[in-house]
Amino acid sequence: MAFPWRLFRTPGPPGFAWLTRAPRRTDPLSHVFRPPTTLAALSLLASTALAAPVDYLRDVKPILTQYCVRCHGEDKQEAGLRVDTAEALKLGGDSGSLVKLKSAGQSLLLQVVEGTHDDIPRMPYKKSPLDARQIAILREWVTQGAPSPETEAPGKFVHWAFVPPVRPAVPAPVDRNSGIPEFRHPIDAFIRAKLAENNIAPAPEADRVTLLRRVSLDLTGLPPTPAEVQAFVDDRSPDAYERVVDRLLASPHFGERWARPWLDVARYADSNGYSIDAPRQIWKYRDWVVNALNRDLPFDEFVIEQLAGDLLPNPTTDQKVATGFNRNTQINQEGGIDPEQFRIEAVMDRVNTLGSAFLGLTVGCAQCHDHKFDPIKQREYYQLFAFFNSTVEDGHGKGTPGGTLEFKGEYEARENQQRDLEETRDDLERYLNTQGSAVVKWIAELAPEARGKLRPTVRAAIELPWDKQSLGQKRLVYKAFRPTDEEFKARDAKLAMLERAPKPISTLVMVELPKPRESFVFTNGDFTRPAAKVAPNTPAALPPFQPGNPERPTRLDLARWLVNPAHPLTSRVIVNRIWQQYFGRGIVETENDFGTQGIPPSHPELLDWLATELVAKKWSLKAIHRLIVTSATYRQASHVRPELELSDPLNKLLARQSRLRLDAEVIRDVALSASGLLMPKLGGPPVFPPQPDGVMTLGQVKRAWNASTGENRYRRGLYTHFWRATPHPALAVFDAADGFSACTRRLRSDTPLQALTLLNDQQFFELAEALARRVQAEVTGDLGAQLEHAFQLCVARQPKPPERERLLALYHEQFAAGEAADEAARKTAAWTTIARVLLNLDETITRE
Repeated sequence: MAFPWRLFRTPGPPGFAWLTRAPRRTDPLSHVFRPPTTLAALSLLASTALAAPVDYLRDVKPILTQYCVRCHGEDKQEAGLRVDTAEALKLGGDSGSLVKLKSAGQSLLLQVVEGTHDDIPRMPYKKSPLDARQIAILREWVTQGAPSPETEAPGKFVHWAFVPPVRPAVPAPVDRNSGIPEFRHPIDAFIRAKLAENNIAPAPEADRVTLLRRVSLDLTGLPPTPAEVQAFVDDRSPDAYERVVDRLLASPHFGERWARPWLDVARYADSNGYSIDAPRQIWKYRDWVVNALNRDLPFDEFVIEQLAGDLLPNPTTDQKVATGFNRNTQINQEGGIDPEQFRIEAVMDRVNTLGSAFLGLTVGCAQCHDHKFDPIKQREYYQLFAFFNSTVEDGHGKGTPGGTLEFKGEYEARENQQRDLEETRDDLERYLNTQGSAVVKWIAELAPEARGKLRPTVRAAIELPWDKQSLGQKRLVYKAFRPTDEEFKARDAKLAMLERAPKPISTLVMVELPKPRESFVFTNGDFTRPAAKVAPNTPAALPPFQPGNPERPTRLDLARWLVNPAHPLTSRVIVNRIWQQYFGRGIVETENDFGTQGIPPSHPELLDWLATELVAKKWSLKAIHRLIVTSATYRQASHVRPELELSDPLNKLLARQSRLRLDAEVIRDVALSASGLLMPKLGGPPVFPPQPDGVMTLGQVKRAWNASTGENRYRRGLYTHFWRATPHPALAVFDAADGFSACTRRLRSDTPLQALTLLNDQQFFELAEALARRVQAEVTGDLGAQLEHAFQLCVARQPKPPERERLLALYHEQFAAGEAADEAARKTAAWTTIARVLLNLDETITRE
């Protein structure tokens, strides 16, 4: 079908932008900010960002570590200078002290980084200079008197993220005279205090329809129904919103929505990866995550069961299933590989994932050498490696994957199925062998022309003697020899049926070996070059490790060490990641790097308050979710304000909400919900919604994608079978995680392919047709009322008059274009076009 308009989503004012061609309205979060080029503008940005006191560990030390310590640290002291501690920096080197307290302009530190010293060139030497904000941080620190911790000492690493969080006092209510309203919610107290420091007013609360759609999508991944919208609009009781939040938190769809970011971290996929990318059964782990989140399993137990559920006393089946977290590694089944190499790569992946998922550190950087910036020695990397090095073989090469858990009744089913398969195979082979002489004679008498007409697989098989052919080859040859043999056809069909029978349900789990393997430091990360032997242990810069049995520390000891309330990272990392989902950016923007190269927290006191609150709430994740979504900060409108373009262009201070494009799976869920086809069933094996032809030919192994029928065709995006080598294109184009490594934050790209997918992809076309049928069935007669209903199903609100007029014009245009068809067919075609447009709106796939 040809369309007379351009196929682009142009996010103009909230609502119908695709047809109006309004100027593009973009949230700065999704684009690179181009800073002003004038020195005055840079100074304004720097001074705005530094209104709060500079913290040495959070703000200053990361700069020194990044730019200075390599030449002026423990191992090397150019010009007799060390800067790895504040005291050493103040002491100075051959040129004297670098700091003149409270006089930044006369301080050698500022002169050398600004390049204003008469004799010393700009530092860092022959490297990119510090930017204006970094210099402003150093200047402000010196002006404040260069305060630093008394406990800092050379060789002892002190960084804000390695110091256990201490619960800060909640800021007092902001003075009403400042123009910022008084708020008593603790999150708002921290956010509004920072806004007041920068003389920025918060945004007003979003309208009720926008707020309900926002919180529904954020908590369940599903939009509100028209009835839910109307009920909330009509409910003016003081606790109406809080009751909505409680209802959504109690919904079974909460677990589905919040399982997705955790499965990204867990690098979940339904295939083994590498070039063969064979299918695997591990969906029981996915369902465990959903159920654990729904029942609000405390996060400390959530961590322990995934890392070491199999090592708990008398572990339950669920606790064993949870260890699938560490079985989500790839498995290489190619011939000719060294299985030990890929077993070790899987163990390294588990170490690196531990660092990303729980520590928020780039632990993998220490695989080949000591970490360049953070206090993680290469030896310590392999001490962590040792925790994961003593599990059963992982099935690389031709071996059977180890650590497979079969469910109650499934073992017997497998045994019966295997027995039937073997008996049927033996029966067929006996029968074919009785026909062997006739087949051999037929092959010998085949004329070259007749031989050339045989299928290539048959021609290849008959090159072998009959007794050297496999059963599969004999079946092919016999079908060509005597295709009408009903006795053979019955046996062959029975064997084929048994070969295609669904496999009994199982899942990959961790299983510890009775005797631990020895672990070594690998020289330059090369497993063929083992060096010093190591035992399981944790990095020295973090809290001491105290295993239950010092003779054999286990993964269970490691998991308990992670969730010790005194651990400085675990609680901070998870609350930061939750915050990131709600605002598009974490309090620590580099959510996977809390180390010295990461960006310091924008609101450090709030981060520590949330981290300690999680522990105080007995590690309840739902308590943190409720806390965030009931705050006025979360409930703000998301409209971009001109006055913030210089003072806070990336919305780090949160003077408004952020517009966020929905995740790939949620985009499908919204369309399913609008169409009325959504099948809300939870859990079960992965499903296969329609996808374009040819996708499964893109990998090394060509596979079939048999689209699901019935209710499985309309399951939520979470349940779509995910092949690592050939993911569903609609997931890939909307930036779904690839399943190869831990993904702690998805990108949000904006490309024409996304608009074309929503418009033309078979699954979305089917959903548009269903939406068209639904609207005509639920609202009869009045075209305007039907349009309003369709619009509300997609974006929750009513169309504005200009949007309504454009939709009506489009409907009449499309209706008139179908002159050859009868009236009912013309209506259906016109409505399908309208539905395709509505599902393609920027607002439909955006959380305002």
